[in-house]
Amino acid sequence: MSQSQHTVIIGGGVIGGFTAWYLAQAGHQVTLIEQGSFGKQCSHGNCGYVSPSHVIPLARPGQVMKGIKGMLSSQTALRINPSKLAVLAPWLLKFALRCNSSAMMEAGRACHPLLQSSAALYREVFEQQSMLVDWKTDGLLFVFRDQHEFDEYAQSDAWLRKHFDMGAEPYSGSALTELEPALKPGLAGAWLYRCDAHLRPGKLMSELRRILSTTGVRILENTSMKDFRGTQGRASAVLTTGESISADHFVVATGAWTPLLKQALGVNLPIQPGKGYSITMPRPKLCPKYPMILEECHVAITPFEEGYRVGSTMEFSGYDTSLNRQRLNYLRSGAAEYLQEPTADPVEEEWYGWRPMTADGIPYIDRSPRYQNVWIAAGHSMLGISMGTGTGKLVAELITNRKPHLDPTPYRLNR
Repeated sequence: MSQSQHTVIIGGGVIGGFTAWYLAQAGHQVTLIEQGSFGKQCSHGNCGYVSPSHVIPLARPGQVMKGIKGMLSSQTALRINPSKLAVLAPWLLKFALRCNSSAMMEAGRACHPLLQSSAALYREVFEQQSMLVDWKTDGLLFVFRDQHEFDEYAQSDAWLRKHFDMGAEPYSGSALTELEPALKPGLAGAWLYRCDAHLRPGKLMSELRRILSTTGVRILENTSMKDFRGTQGRASAVLTTGESISADHFVVATGAWTPLLKQALGVNLPIQPGKGYSITMPRPKLCPKYPMILEECHVAITPFEEGYRVGSTMEFSGYDTSLNRQRLNYLRSGAAEYLQEPTADPVEEEWYGWRPMTADGIPYIDRSPRYQNVWIAAGHSMLGISMGTGTGKLVAELITNRKPHLDPTPYRLNR
């Protein structure tokens, strides 16, 4: 397609950013609009994992009971605000119906190629563009305090090994403390997935902005989408809080905000904002070498070259903008159960972000039913960073009518 083709991307997170990159590489003129600042929403304060191992969705056997517990107690990783239950009910019902083994396998098979593609593409773009993002390929530790939970996880690892050829290395006793001295002695054990990597999300987004500028991508910040203008099944322009922008193609990569655009898109996608939290601080003196998930409390730890982040939790409370102190304290207390030096001072940032959670754990990458030249790329749940490059390349291929590097069928809207 020629240089005259113009694409407008709505959403300046990791999905929108890499879609802009791959479209610019394909010769498109690209304008990206973002309602706030580029890269400052959910793509900013997460734990930075690029984790092909994360093919098991949130909707899995046993999660319904955990959800019930999460309505009765604030001291759980999965928290559902009872006051929002009426609003959440349709989504929760769809989610509950997916909490079985066959649906889990379906989601795993859908997400696996996108995760694998993204991991390979990150390595490619980082090398080719000399991107400095604190990229580390040491792997990811799944750490357990409880012996029964550690032993039980062997079944999950066997499932991943059998169906996706991704096995972990188990460590326990002195072998674990030798591998990761920052952990407290006496823990049950850990599983190390060497296929995983991590980076610093803020650096990723600033470097992504840098390489976009080299390709002439125009970025308009503090600019919100209001609607599309179009006729006969094609959009001709996007109406914003600033200018009206005409284009040949449009991509909506608005994450958790996507359901709020249902009138413009002609579809109401089952996406809920799953609120995650993080605390960023200097590295402790005894800082972990490996990023890790502390499994019983589902707290995530990420060591950066010049910093350290404690994050995670999943709170379903609608579009709530408050910074819940109880959830931040939960991160601290969870880390303290596993690490010799769980935190450090001073705190550099306390943060929350809305993950775009689909009921089935599979993202949506497809045309809008209202306009044939409007594409949706949203609903990446907890894996936006992990799926960023693969999604961006796939959307660019679909728009430019090139052969997709992976099958887009699992990501259709009407699945």
